[in-house]
Amino acid sequence: MSHLSAGCRILISLLVLVGSVSSAEKLTIERMFSSPGLSGASLRSPKISPDGRLVTYLLGKSGAKGQLDLWAYDIASGKHRMLVDSAQLAPAEQAMSAEEEQRRERQRISAFRGIVQYYFAADSQRLLVPLGGDLYVYNLSAAPAEAVQRITATPEYETDARFSPGGRYVSFVRDKNLVIHDLQTGTETAVTQDGGGLVSFAMAEFIAQEEMGRRTGYWWSPDDRHIAYTRVDESPVEEVERFEITADDINVVKQRYPVTGTPNVQVQLFVVELENPDSSVEIDLGSETDFYLARVDWFPNSDMLAVQHQSRDQKTLTLLAADIVSGSTRELLQERATAWVDIHDELVFLKRSQQFVWASSRSGFRHLYLYENSGRLVRQLTSGEWSVIGNGFTPAVKGVDERHGVVYFMANTDSQLERHLYSVSLSGSRPQRLTPPGGWHSATLSEDNRVFLDRFSTPDHPQSVTLRSITGESLGILIANDLDDEHPYAQYLDEHLPTEFGTLEASDGQTLHYQLIKPRNFDPDTQYPVIVDVYGGPSSQKVRRAWGSSARSNSGFFRQFLAQEGYIVFTLDNRGTGFRGVEFEAALYRKMGTVEVEDQVAGAKYLQSLPFVDAQRIGIFGWSYGGYMALMCVMQAPDTFAAAVAGAPVTDWRLYDTHYTERYMSTPQDNPDGYAASNVINHVDGLQGDLLIMHGMADDNVLFTHSTTVFKRLQDLGKPFQIMAYPGSKHGLLRFPKTGPHAYAMVKRFFDQELGQILARP
Repeated sequence: MSHLSAGCRILISLLVLVGSVSSAEKLTIERMFSSPGLSGASLRSPKISPDGRLVTYLLGKSGAKGQLDLWAYDIASGKHRMLVDSAQLAPAEQAMSAEEEQRRERQRISAFRGIVQYYFAADSQRLLVPLGGDLYVYNLSAAPAEAVQRITATPEYETDARFSPGGRYVSFVRDKNLVIHDLQTGTETAVTQDGGGLVSFAMAEFIAQEEMGRRTGYWWSPDDRHIAYTRVDESPVEEVERFEITADDINVVKQRYPVTGTPNVQVQLFVVELENPDSSVEIDLGSETDFYLARVDWFPNSDMLAVQHQSRDQKTLTLLAADIVSGSTRELLQERATAWVDIHDELVFLKRSQQFVWASSRSGFRHLYLYENSGRLVRQLTSGEWSVIGNGFTPAVKGVDERHGVVYFMANTDSQLERHLYSVSLSGSRPQRLTPPGGWHSATLSEDNRVFLDRFSTPDHPQSVTLRSITGESLGILIANDLDDEHPYAQYLDEHLPTEFGTLEASDGQTLHYQLIKPRNFDPDTQYPVIVDVYGGPSSQKVRRAWGSSARSNSGFFRQFLAQEGYIVFTLDNRGTGFRGVEFEAALYRKMGTVEVEDQVAGAKYLQSLPFVDAQRIGIFGWSYGGYMALMCVMQAPDTFAAAVAGAPVTDWRLYDTHYTERYMSTPQDNPDGYAASNVINHVDGLQGDLLIMHGMADDNVLFTHSTTVFKRLQDLGKPFQIMAYPGSKHGLLRFPKTGPHAYAMVKRFFDQELGQILARP
């Protein structure tokens, strides 16, 4: 077991970067997607067992990085071992149900196969493993031949499975109904039976999964006696017909897609007692039926629910306490904003006192507050011009040590380009950083808050994984990921180029962060073409002191590849992007496509002022919101951008979904001028440069219609452009091993043709 400090490992890695590698090779797009992954070993979904003895994680096979197996690291011995081989347990995976396919797409894990999720029981001896549409329980204390128990074997697909808090039951959704499996008796109980068609139980609807970060529709009480669950009726939602065009077939899919300004689903919340599953209590969520059920939690004593209720206009977020016997609710607190109130996962109830931790942006930055369970504010715990940060998949608050009165959380206190784990006293104190300085950290705490997993990377070092004491001391390195001769990226180190960071000033005086990669063999007397890598949408951040790629994304390697091929690669986080406070983020409110474009144009004009930039050869590339930005930039600033690649772009916000669009734009009825100004169609006549539009032909997030409407308008105006459509592909096609390499190759080929390539190589 290695015990090098994080600083020593980084220093060694940097020395390797500037040293020589005997078998240096050129980075290629094909290699970016092949196995083993260039970022080295990558732990997905790491968890510390409830008893603190094991660290479990998902790891891709050496020859198939997208096929995940379940592994464990024994903290005492420092040894790794495979627990479940996905290929042996289910050699031929069952075709996914539509619900499971959509659920994985919403979680951005659709490119993975094998074991993609797993869950610990409270006894730390059992793990629940969904695989191939069925459910398995792995017993850590059993003999190897008896370790795996299959608990379902049905033609239907069981989704959103988990243990009950006490570990006696496994719950899941099958055919839109909630089912409970008793592990002691082996019997199943259907909690609901009326699901089907447009009605589903215990399932998060499309909007909840895609835009609200709520990926479940049911919640166990801590004492195992009750379950809260949703009933969702999609009938009010307008039916949208879209084509799913594959290589050899065309299907008309009728999708209930809640377009901005139109009705949403109707959501009800019920509570059922397991001993009396035929009788349920509906929770009173108020007379207003047009709202969002944002979050549901249980009070520690299991007698009440905590329900986060967001208004349709998203200007209020109300925390309700719900009595599970009567169904009545009362307001604990309410957050209000002139623009919008963000949903978050920072509600943590304390078990030793009648209090909870809450997050709010009422000060202009998201911070933590301590409340009595009655709703009375006790004190603000953190403050300053920085933000407590969750990412929509994991909460910012990583743990609360009630015995010592300490909260552990992630934030950008040290730098807006970094993430660190901090601690703060429940009585109020200055936050203390627990992770080593520099770079990008993510943390997973043990249940007893004594140790944590620190996943850490920098722009020049892929993610390492270290087990640390709660004070930050290294207890062992699970993955050093040093860039030595054995690392998959070693043979490309001679070509690796450093990332430079800098700032610009927006027109309103706010600071904008950028990063830049210069070509290999950079000559300051040569003028180079530039590719701007853009996203620019809300709650995003591309400029950060982190390794650029991961198991889910090759974007960092693609930036390296472009720079190695002779391009300057530039990325800027414009106003409206995330984690910078209310004023910075709300700059685009009711006017998307304005300040973001203004800032990206300012970034390009800064580039044009540099002597080593060819001002006539600046291109821009983005996907999703980045595709929208690429279109708006090349059309609104034709003298600045010579070419653009727009992938899966939103082009008309009237065609996008309710929760996302209305949060930033209100409704088309309320803000017609804002919608008109943000519509790509109304800027098409400004196109002078070259344009490539790419889109998956089965995209159920940004529908293919967004691109086809622009195709027609461009054709009507006689504007030349290029199209690359992907049959059968959805929104995340860049992540897949077949479509991803082709799409990236098309981007490179397009810019070579339209900007003219200057090779950095002799």
